[in-house]
Amino acid sequence: MAARLVIDDIAPAVGEEPYPAKAVQGELFPIRAVVWGDGHDKLGATVVAMTSGLPDTLVVHMASGAEEDTFHALLPLESQGLWQFRVDGWRDPYATWRGRIEAFLSTEHADLESAEGLANEVEEGARILEQALDLDQIGPDERAALREAVARLRSPGSLRSRTDLAIGAEASAILRRHPVRELVTRGRTHRILVERDRAARGAWYEFFPRSTGGWAEDGSPAHGTFATAEAQLERAAAMGFDVVYLPPIHPIGTTARKGRNNTLAADADDVGSPWAIGSAEGGHDAIHPQLGDEKDFKRFVARAEELGLEVALDFALQCSPDHPWVKEHPEWFTTRPDGTIACAENPPKKYQDIYPLNFDNDPGGLRQGVLEVVLKWVGLGVRVFRVDNPHTKPPDFWSWLITRIWQEHPDVVFLSEAFTRPARLYGLAKLGFSQSYTYFTWRTAKHELVEFMADLVAHADVCRPNLFVNTPDILTDQLVRGGEATFASRAALAATLGPSWGVYSGYELFEHLPVRPGSEEYLDSEKYELRPRDFAGALRAERSLEPWIAKLNAIRRAHPALGQLRTLRFHYPEDDEIIAYSKHDPATGDAVLVVVTLDPHVPRETTVWLDLEGIGQEPGARFPVRDEVTGQQWEWGHGNYVRLDPAFAVAHILALPTIPAPFRETLAYRR
Repeated sequence: MAARLVIDDIAPAVGEEPYPAKAVQGELFPIRAVVWGDGHDKLGATVVAMTSGLPDTLVVHMASGAEEDTFHALLPLESQGLWQFRVDGWRDPYATWRGRIEAFLSTEHADLESAEGLANEVEEGARILEQALDLDQIGPDERAALREAVARLRSPGSLRSRTDLAIGAEASAILRRHPVRELVTRGRTHRILVERDRAARGAWYEFFPRSTGGWAEDGSPAHGTFATAEAQLERAAAMGFDVVYLPPIHPIGTTARKGRNNTLAADADDVGSPWAIGSAEGGHDAIHPQLGDEKDFKRFVARAEELGLEVALDFALQCSPDHPWVKEHPEWFTTRPDGTIACAENPPKKYQDIYPLNFDNDPGGLRQGVLEVVLKWVGLGVRVFRVDNPHTKPPDFWSWLITRIWQEHPDVVFLSEAFTRPARLYGLAKLGFSQSYTYFTWRTAKHELVEFMADLVAHADVCRPNLFVNTPDILTDQLVRGGEATFASRAALAATLGPSWGVYSGYELFEHLPVRPGSEEYLDSEKYELRPRDFAGALRAERSLEPWIAKLNAIRRAHPALGQLRTLRFHYPEDDEIIAYSKHDPATGDAVLVVVTLDPHVPRETTVWLDLEGIGQEPGARFPVRDEVTGQQWEWGHGNYVRLDPAFAVAHILALPTIPAPFRETLAYRR
């Protein structure tokens, strides 16, 4: 038998099954649906959710939206794991009846002892309340209140006096919690994968442990170790980072080793690229002997944990010509007609020191080999992996690997370094990657940032962006030419636009020299040589961005709103060189407004027009704001004067009044 009601446009719904939507533990997760049917009766809807982590089914009633047939709810996800949910729709006889009574009470006949034709209407209400009394969920106090309302309905008196209890606040609240439902229709089941908080939020700092050895007596760089790298852990923690990300720490091949600045001829003392993984000393499961051994690495991880940091490892599925797999498993590579193994290419780049893996010849054997590598590092305390170029590997491989890891270690986080087309970016996210690199690095103009972030918000149910300001491979022309204010403004944008952001070491020293004009490669790139840095000296000379980065991360920790993506809303500065946006946290009501200058050269003055409804304010409202950067306080409203001088402050990060609970859910759906 066909259902009487229709349930449409359920969100989130990530393509076709089996892809689940993404959430994190403790999140209030927005669910939306359209429920409609014939006639004029009021309808209701409920989210019904379940997971192996809960002893009982979770039921959350949905509120009606701005459009009568639209319903929404915030689903509390208190445990990790795979959740299932569906939306049930039904006809709501109490809401329909109450609407008719309230309409009559607004007329001039409302106080009559008896109004013609209303006897049946009043009795119908009594019977609806009696149906509610039969519900198992009704508590003793609620039951007593409903019985009193039924008795009043059947007593003599005016319509107003007989119905005041039945349509009053107490009875209405009881019937919202425990509705009488008719024509109940079940929607299709959808899934949500709930991960730990780090899967969605965090501040990442990338550095090379081998560059932490300082200088030898002759003035040359000394190779660092995990022991010398501990000082960088302390510095990263002091800047407020959550994750320290290390490039590959494995033995490096010598065959076709690259020299300084990516030259094809290496000198005897050149250290090579960490991404040319593998030598006679081992492969992906080994540690470069100059960094230390497994005991040293475990001490490094333990020290990071003491400082409140997690260690992320680069997971690069590629090999140097000297990797043990080349001899042990030549079928795992692509052999050319002349018998040689093909090296990696990304035109116009060519990587003579790297062999890509071929997943077609022995997929079962290669998969097992890779799985053992990941499990090895998980066993050494690593729970976060940054995956190099995942879009160059088969999609079904990632789905298999991530699922296998999560079966035993659901706290493992995979970050996709997918600087690629949207279909691949979002496709990899659907397959299980917890976070994704994005094109943020190259989005610079205001309209580009607005369009780019709007697209990410539209895909927030599946893709969580990590906005890195730079990488060892990416030095944008904006950083080359923009000066120190550009470094500050890009950090402010990355730290406040996205729930996760990242910095590659040297950014805080304003490193900006390319190897040649127009290139995105750094001069004297750390990928090919040791780069010890005098961070302390730069701080003393006030030539460091460390204080600004620390302030940004401190503000992020103080404001859960900045850990959100779905609630991002843009506002309207008159100047196209100033961008303004807000966020709020549905759980706490915390709200923040960010205003950033995109001009690194001269002060900009403008009026910022706010979407007041988008920040939980009534039209015409005036309200206090506090700049978390300077501590200054102002009263703001619809239109507000702003002046940003890149020589002093590139951004206002304004704490807004807390958004009251009744408005948070509605705002979570406002686009």
